[in-house]
Amino acid sequence: MEVPILKQGGYVIATIQGALSDEDLLRLQDNLVDRVGKYRSKGVIVDVTALDVMDSFATKTLRSIAYMIKLRGAETVICGIQPEVAFAMTHLGLTLEGISTALDLEEGLVLLDQRTHARGTSSER
Repeated sequence: MEVPILKQGGYVIATIQGALSDEDLLRLQDNLVDRVGKYRSKGVIVDVTALDVMDSFATKTLRSIAYMIKLRGAETVICGIQPEVAFAMTHLGLTLEGISTALDLEEGLVLLDQRTHARGTSSER
């Protein structure tokens, strides 16, 4: 399943709309890293609201996406983790340590605005 990736101002937004295979997740990773460079994006949001399960491969891939995007100079926010998914991830020891998360897309955009503004201010000094 192809994940739609939209450009919104200085950000790229990927909305996962259903269960993804490992191949789909790797394709998403490649596409997001490519789009950050192509659009010179300051931030990326990955919306996982539609996912009712996140296995170890999906969690590892989301971490990899965030780290790769950081190396490209942009921030990443994962938003929309459902309560039961968060519970299962915690119970299984799956973490997104060091990665920003938000309740929903709106909150994710606010968080990216804060982070990119703060980063811009500190680099101007």
